[in-house]
Amino acid sequence: MAQEVTLVADANRPIGKSAARKIRREGKVPAIVYGLGSDPTPVAVPSREFEHILHGPGGMNTLISLDMSGKQDLVLARQLVRHPVRRNLVHVDFIRVSRDVAVAAEVPIHLTGEAQGVKEGGLLEQDTFTLSIEAKPGDLPNSIEADVSALNIGDQLTVADLKLPPGVISTQEPGDLVAHVSTPVVVDLGEEPEAAEGEEGEEGEGEGAEGEGGEAAAESGDGASASSEEG
Repeated sequence: MAQEVTLVADANRPIGKSAARKIRREGKVPAIVYGLGSDPTPVAVPSREFEHILHGPGGMNTLISLDMSGKQDLVLARQLVRHPVRRNLVHVDFIRVSRDVAVAAEVPIHLTGEAQGVKEGGLLEQDTFTLSIEAKPGDLPNSIEADVSALNIGDQLTVADLKLPPGVISTQEPGDLVAHVSTPVVVDLGEEPEAAEGEEGEEGEGEGAEGEGGEAAAESGDGASASSEEG
């Protein structure tokens, strides 16, 4: 289920490019909080703590209790902007959520087990890596596990086959492929014709004869040269 953490934010931060640069130099990230009919609120959150949340089990679906000078807002991070080169966070959008109202999310799909078809020489391929779901914030899973143990060569696993946790529904097409086991591709290199092998053998013999003749001639030439030098 969804992780929940508390993150302290500076409320009503100054806006503008120069103010945003100053905030980043202080080790914070400019952000905006919106949703649930309330006015958008500009805030700043500490970069290191927020990055730690993003790299935790829940990732982007971690439920955050945003503490803004004593005022608590329950939020999810929904849009991140990173610097194209340095990859540090430049801006974050937080959306307010209610514990009893379902929200849309994307969660990773993890394949588990060893497919029977792989044991027989097949190749397991994953076709879908994230699943679009809806659930109440507290019911958001960190990931969806898909057991592929029963898949034989030629079998497929679709979204409809996934076992979702209670309170979670998929908004993807039921027929979307999640994984399948394909037949191994065998490349037949064939055999070389016997005639070709015979021709290669004859060529080899000819080359050997020429080589021996050449060596004999070279030895004869060396002898003549040595006689000449001695004389």
